[in-house]
Amino acid sequence: MQVKICGITRTEDAVAAIESGADAVGLIFYPGSKRFINPPSAANVIANLSPYTTVVGLFVNADESQVREVLACCALSQLQFHGDESPDFCASFDRPYVKSVPVSDTNQMSAIVAAHTAARAFLFDTQVPGEHGGTGKAFDWRLMPEKNIGHRVLAGGLDAENVAEAIRIASPDAVDVSSGVELMAGVKDHDKMHRFIRAAVQAGKVAKQ
Repeated sequence: MQVKICGITRTEDAVAAIESGADAVGLIFYPGSKRFINPPSAANVIANLSPYTTVVGLFVNADESQVREVLACCALSQLQFHGDESPDFCASFDRPYVKSVPVSDTNQMSAIVAAHTAARAFLFDTQVPGEHGGTGKAFDWRLMPEKNIGHRVLAGGLDAENVAEAIRIASPDAVDVSSGVELMAGVKDHDKMHRFIRAAVQAGKVAKQ
């Protein structure tokens, strides 16, 4: 079970996440987020990580110049889009990308998945009007689409106490957490990260048995 710790704003949190076993860290370049990080600060965080660490940059309805400005100074491994970005836009930056899918009715989710044929994975998150993730609210994990759509990432309201049950029900390929491992918005609790990753990895092993 792969784990991404999102909403990183501090180098020490990124390092602690990786040392605890996280497969990826997420940096949010959406100014409307409480976990926003500017490109120079993000570059400093990345510079202190192992060169083989997966670093994901998250955007919400950014224009092309904004994304390219970030890419010019930040060594991002993947991009993650949480807005209404078109498939062509998402695929235009020579990086693998993950498309966020708000969990709603089946037709709406299927339409997003069908349109983004080039997506590396789909991240299923709780639909909250006016929000783009990081709400700390979970959805009904039984609504997670079946495995035949490709790689599926589960997000939304996860923490160390519920992630095992979420994995058992939804059977995702990876999990993504932000608010569930924080002291406050943008400041991670290192013990919570460690416990979350341990619980997710163990649940993933059980799911494969």
